[in-house]
Amino acid sequence: MSTIQAQITEIARKYPQGALTSLNQYLTADLMRESCRKLRTTAAVGVDGKTAEEYGKGLEERLPRLIEEIKSGSYRALPARRGYIPKPGKDEKRPLGIPAVEDKTVQKAVVTILEPIYEQEFYPFSYGFRPGRSQHNALDAIYVAITQKKVNWVLDVDIRKFYDSLDHECLMKFIEHRVTDRRILRRISKFLRAGVSEDGEWSKTVVGTPQGAVISPLLANIYLHYALDQWVQWWRSHHARGEVYIVRYADDFVMGFQYRSDAQQIQAELKERLVKFGLEMHEGKTRLVEFGRFAMGNRKERGEGKPETFDFLEFTHICVRSRQGIFQLKRETRRDRMRDRLRKIKEELRRRMHLSIPEQGKWLRQVVIGYFAYRAVPTNSRRIGAFRYYVVNLWRQALKRRNQKDHTTWVGIARIASDWLPTPRILHPWPEARFAVKHPRWEPGA
Repeated sequence: MSTIQAQITEIARKYPQGALTSLNQYLTADLMRESCRKLRTTAAVGVDGKTAEEYGKGLEERLPRLIEEIKSGSYRALPARRGYIPKPGKDEKRPLGIPAVEDKTVQKAVVTILEPIYEQEFYPFSYGFRPGRSQHNALDAIYVAITQKKVNWVLDVDIRKFYDSLDHECLMKFIEHRVTDRRILRRISKFLRAGVSEDGEWSKTVVGTPQGAVISPLLANIYLHYALDQWVQWWRSHHARGEVYIVRYADDFVMGFQYRSDAQQIQAELKERLVKFGLEMHEGKTRLVEFGRFAMGNRKERGEGKPETFDFLEFTHICVRSRQGIFQLKRETRRDRMRDRLRKIKEELRRRMHLSIPEQGKWLRQVVIGYFAYRAVPTNSRRIGAFRYYVVNLWRQALKRRNQKDHTTWVGIARIASDWLPTPRILHPWPEARFAVKHPRWEPGA
């Protein structure tokens, strides 16, 4: 796969303004084999009812037929199975579209081919679902912008039902800027129009790309690159009076401004820009807040309260002062997300209530380690400590519930927890240190 991507990267760099016409040749048996191997074996199954592991056992027998269908253009994607997952901290559920494992394999192969092309196109302030970039890189970028650049106002934007609103015609036109291989384009179009199956009933899809599909993150990035990123890049070089920064992770993005007038103007124009491409700004969740190094002092002079906070990638960002009295951007785990995770742990502990303590301890250890791996950032030590405390308390309650004569005390459960659960400690460096290592020179607009 690395060889294929290296070849395509070289071609894409050689023709930065041209459209690539011969990409279908890269959809080989070796690429399909590797794409299938990289699928998650624990992922939910599609309408075919097969897991990646089950499909992989007979892959060698299936490959000749699959390659022939791809080369001849007779390949047809199955409808995605409709599933639902609860939204964090809400009673609502998020719809998912789960493709069949063979469709996942082909989608993964198409992503392998298209990714190196669009990596030459995407701007550095786009971080979501890109190789070598992560949520922490996006968090680092917004941290550095707020603490080191001229940011006095923050616009937190929410796009309503983004994945369900992608206009297929616009998306295909965007892709054709760089890809004109008709066989690849038809294949993407088939994925988009395959429809969804819910309770055995098929329904047509005329807009949107299913969350849960392997190809959806790349398609979403392509869509927002042309609908949003290029426009923001142009706007701040032609209309902005002061400094303007943007950090985007998939459809979640935050903008920082030196002047309020710039923020208000782009907010109004951004709404019209999104409508042009079938998207809608969520008015109730989009907020412009005074935020940054001087926000606390300016609001105090006006007799106003503390600066408002904003949420980005599961963290609440707060203006505070350090012990030395200087500005500090504090990031804490969102309360609603922590409550939601604890509720799920409580439910799972009830199902595992009669397992032995070592079995419960091994599972809880994996849960806590996974939770800390993302959230153990500087200034969040109080929240990760609270999370461990609540997990230990839930464990104690579960042990007491399985036996009315159980007299597990806090001293006893603390001793048990010390054997199994990791102690809370910061695992990530300060954002400016990591950002300086990854980006020795400030990326334009990052």
